[in-house]
Amino acid sequence: MRRFAAILGLLVSGVVLAATPPGPPREPFEAAAFAVPQSRIDVLVFGRLAKENLAPALPCSDAVFVRRVFLDLIGTLPTPDEVAAFLSDKASDKRAKLVETLFTRNEFTDYWAMKWSDLLRVKAEFPVNLWPTPAQAYHRLLRTCVRNNLPLDRFARGLLTASGSNMRVPEANFFRAVQNREARSLAAAVSLTFMGVRQESWSPAELDALSVCFSRIGYKTTMEWKEEIVFFDEATAAPKSPVRMPDGQVLAIPPERDPRAAFADWLLQPDNPWFARNLTNRAWCWLLGRGIIHEADDLRKDNPPSHPELLAYLEKEFVSHGYDLRHLFRLIVNSRTYQLSCLPADSSPRALELFAAYPIRRLDAEVLIDAICAVTGTSETYSSAIPEPFTFLPDGSRAIALPDGSISSPFLELFGRPARDSGFESERNSNPSAAQRLHFLNSSQIRAKIEQGSTLRKLVRNSGGPNNIAVQLYTDILSRPPTAAETAIVRETLSTTTNRREALIDITWALFNTTEFLCRH
Repeated sequence: MRRFAAILGLLVSGVVLAATPPGPPREPFEAAAFAVPQSRIDVLVFGRLAKENLAPALPCSDAVFVRRVFLDLIGTLPTPDEVAAFLSDKASDKRAKLVETLFTRNEFTDYWAMKWSDLLRVKAEFPVNLWPTPAQAYHRLLRTCVRNNLPLDRFARGLLTASGSNMRVPEANFFRAVQNREARSLAAAVSLTFMGVRQESWSPAELDALSVCFSRIGYKTTMEWKEEIVFFDEATAAPKSPVRMPDGQVLAIPPERDPRAAFADWLLQPDNPWFARNLTNRAWCWLLGRGIIHEADDLRKDNPPSHPELLAYLEKEFVSHGYDLRHLFRLIVNSRTYQLSCLPADSSPRALELFAAYPIRRLDAEVLIDAICAVTGTSETYSSAIPEPFTFLPDGSRAIALPDGSISSPFLELFGRPARDSGFESERNSNPSAAQRLHFLNSSQIRAKIEQGSTLRKLVRNSGGPNNIAVQLYTDILSRPPTAAETAIVRETLSTTTNRREALIDITWALFNTTEFLCRH
């Protein structure tokens, strides 16, 4: 343990949110020049920084970019072979090409289905009570929509207007995944999800108008176990007068028409002031840790965007490209703004608020445990207290692909996986805690994964010498080659011990405890 503490002190990453004066790039986190051309995003962001006399960070290195974009787009670490291939590629457009390949990966589908499952409260029991079979049907629907890149206006319309069995028409679960089914609660869920507006931000009259659109939804059971039908209930009272929406537009809803369809028509108009803005702002937040409007699901008149022109530009791009979320992702991750280093050049808090550097933030719980398992060559056990259709998932299941919020593990609970009770972005807690730090420093789980995994056996058998072992360790764990100083530390550690296996365990454990491994940077 003493050796572990000493190694940890030497290996703690230089990735810190501390401003440093301009100078030559700092190895291995910064590059001297950008690998992509300047975009409209950068004109707007850097222009705003210049107005406030704030300097942007240097660009990130290729090694940082490959890890960053893998984690941000597919929630998965790159393999050592993928890192080596990217670093050896001399093409000037290799970053943009990598982004396109990530869109086609199964992990992209899994990761973004997970993100949508958080937003849509995909959970079998309490307090939502979707039940396991409908929850899994809902999750399969989300995977299909992500994989096929379904335009988000069509995706939203499908959820908002769905009728049918919760098991056979998975979209119908949108109006079941709520804590109560009163019209106001349904309106609040729709508002949060598709408009980015919290219930308390509406005036009573505005909320009442929204609620009218969801006042004629019926639910009925069948003879099938836990099956429920969602339908347009024509027997309930129709609106007595036209409904005035929050933007002043009036909806005339005849008695024979489902008000949800009228609402969807209004919401999905290209000039609607909420739908495109909400999803554009969320996309920016998902990739850069903070919305152009902060917080990402708190759009209101007295919470203005930090970059109004940037938000308007991205909204226009989103709508003009058919509500294509991948188009937004492509614009953002290929920008200089996204590819800035995480080492800020200015100490002002405004620098990070205005995207002058990439924000360091802890990995999602699911991404973190998947990364640990991938690095060590182990797997994690996931289970559900609900015995249908299973209690334990098959060995080798990945956390980002779990189909139901009721399926969990102690690690996921400790590291802030959202309960999926409310649909708020803030329900996911990625802020480090003392208990999490202690878990990584002292946990038998982490040690067992290092000791029992296939990766350690390969390291012990590695006959290439300390330099070769250092390359393998750093590329496996931190997705980059070691610096000369880091190689020297590994070489010295291995040369001063008679128990090579224990030394490798200590070095691995120390690297797991670095900010560089635990965080997006």
